[in-house]
Amino acid sequence: MPLPRYAALIFSIALIVPGIGVVSGQNYPYKPIRLLTSEPGGAGDFASRLIAQELRGSLGQQVIIDNRAGAFLSGQVTARASPDGYTVLMAASNLWLQPFLYEHAPFDSVKDFSPITLTTTSPLVVVVNPSVAANSVQELIALVKARPGVLNYGSGNTASSSHLGPELFKSMAGVNIVRIAYKGAGPALNALVANEVQMMISSAGSAMPIVRSGRLKALAITSPELSALLPGLPTVASSGLPGYSFAQTLGALAPARTPAAIIGRLHDEIVRALNQPEVKQKLFNGGLEIVGNSPAQFAAMIKTDMTVLGKVIKDSGIRE
Repeated sequence: MPLPRYAALIFSIALIVPGIGVVSGQNYPYKPIRLLTSEPGGAGDFASRLIAQELRGSLGQQVIIDNRAGAFLSGQVTARASPDGYTVLMAASNLWLQPFLYEHAPFDSVKDFSPITLTTTSPLVVVVNPSVAANSVQELIALVKARPGVLNYGSGNTASSSHLGPELFKSMAGVNIVRIAYKGAGPALNALVANEVQMMISSAGSAMPIVRSGRLKALAITSPELSALLPGLPTVASSGLPGYSFAQTLGALAPARTPAAIIGRLHDEIVRALNQPEVKQKLFNGGLEIVGNSPAQFAAMIKTDMTVLGKVIKDSGIRE
């Protein structure tokens, strides 16, 4: 029995456009989602697992954590994945800074990804050895200008937050502070306590217990606004270096050309997960502040980061 004309037309369209259901997102998700994140034990892995647990309930599918070491590999995997919403990447700023660090990056930080939302930020803290005769950012800048090249700052790996934060500080303040590199932020912090270096921009979770013990001085936080994570500390911008803003970031992205309907669904569910009271409290206890902005806002932040920090990387000659 022949199909009615309109039924045959619909059937023909379905054959010609097999992805029509994917584009509309009507059947999404119908299979497990892979969530790529950083190596086990880090802040990215911690936040990703909390979010994944909530998504499993709201999306009705398994969300499988896929730990990868470094943005180079996880970014490459995501950029090459099918844009169907079943591969999601949780990444920090080192993802979109890759093109400035490598001569031949395996992906384009803007063209190869669809931003979903900036999930969390974590302000850092400017700390100095107690021997440094400065109790504010303004006093620190004045001291360094009076003694250029004398003070050192400690950092971990190349292009880490403990490296880029001070380099942005140097660039904006017009000062000369010498970098001393260590095999990680932990050894650098130990060197600061021992006065092998005099300054560091460190994660609050690592630095503040030492500050409270009296072995380091905390001068300011690096975020543009005051933080409940670090009550009583002024911002760098308000205490001597206007316009300074730097934080550890973590955001969710999908492969480029992922349908807008699927990006919207992922955005709404991730933001809902972030705002669950228990998740929010656990992230706060882990030193993370939730954001949950729109895809457009996250994309704009990435471009700003690439402009500001890309210039710092180029001007400082930083390469991996």
